[in-house]
Amino acid sequence: MTRELVDLGDPAFQADPHPSYASWRGTGPVRRARLPSGLEAWLITRYDDARRALTDPRLSKKSFPMGSGQAGGGSRTAGTAPPAAMGPGIGAAISKHMLAVDPPDHTRLRRLVSAAFTGRRIEALRPRIEQIAAELLDGIEKEKKVDLIDAFAFPLPIQVICELLGVPAEDRDDFREWSNAVVAGSQAGPKLGPAIEAMVGYIHTLLAERRAKPGDDLLSGLIQVRDAEDRLTEEELSSMVFLLLVAGHETTVNLIGNGAYLLLRDRAEWERLGADRGLLPGAIEEFLRYEGPVETATFRVATEDVEIGGVTIPAGDPVVVSLLSANRDTDQYPDADELRLDRPNSHHLAFGHGIHYCLGAPLARLEAQIAFTALLDRHPDLRLDIPAEDLRWRPGLLLRGLEELPVSL
Repeated sequence: MTRELVDLGDPAFQADPHPSYASWRGTGPVRRARLPSGLEAWLITRYDDARRALTDPRLSKKSFPMGSGQAGGGSRTAGTAPPAAMGPGIGAAISKHMLAVDPPDHTRLRRLVSAAFTGRRIEALRPRIEQIAAELLDGIEKEKKVDLIDAFAFPLPIQVICELLGVPAEDRDDFREWSNAVVAGSQAGPKLGPAIEAMVGYIHTLLAERRAKPGDDLLSGLIQVRDAEDRLTEEELSSMVFLLLVAGHETTVNLIGNGAYLLLRDRAEWERLGADRGLLPGAIEEFLRYEGPVETATFRVATEDVEIGGVTIPAGDPVVVSLLSANRDTDQYPDADELRLDRPNSHHLAFGHGIHYCLGAPLARLEAQIAFTALLDRHPDLRLDIPAEDLRWRPGLLLRGLEELPVSL
């Protein structure tokens, strides 16, 4: 095991982490790393080790100490720092969701929302998602150039999750600003604390409005569970809404944006997909593997000494699993650095693995399928408007996504 402490906040690493991950997989796949917040943690980079770590009950979610380097004192956004001055109860209002706890709390919380994400329920959303995609493309029909993230990849999933929850979609611009700060974590600087407080205040207002005027939506259903059946605490309720709003759109924004980037940087792939739509389901899985929307799984902490990859991680130490690195492991994928739209089932880890596997994965896949079908139908001549090497990636360690994707229609 190498003793080198690698810096995950290095701008050069964040701009293109793949070469560093490839080197670390070979020289020290389980190693010490300094996160953007300054916190030190163990970084896991190989596929087999990552898959094992994601299911090891000795790596706990809820044992992470409050104020130890996580946004909001416990929202478990990898690599972030707690804002210096936040009001009382703010951290707890966003840190009691199912992604931040272990069983049995995790089991109870996940069960409460899982009915909204069954295959049948998700497929029933298809006509409405197709309508939203068409309306967004209608809105840019006469434009010659647009930012595809701003015009399409962001508003599509945020509109869908807002309608599913029963949240006013007209608030999405404010929400996007807050969400960007939250997922950037400590790298958002002084914007982080105000963004978290604003988001918590917004959620509390939403809950009050839905209590006064309930509807036929997921938010009203969660409130019913909280108020009538008492299976949720108030902090768990607000935290669940926070998680569903943020995770319910961020992953899909980056899946659509990263996928479009991969196709357009080499238009032969765009044209190939346009000519053979049967490739689309597999292509989406390859986007998820090759340039997945989530770079690292959220924090875990060793509750006892744990051996992974021949390295003993001491009890009490935080652990970060790099999904992005695991999905480029050449031991799992001999041609890992090649984009292959027809790759056989790769069993990638883009949505995680084990009990915390992304509940919204079927919805993200459906939205991506509809988004790329609509883009290929309406804009077969779509092209990047700037050189691919000039594109900028969003700061932070949690997500992997572009800040902008300027395209010519």
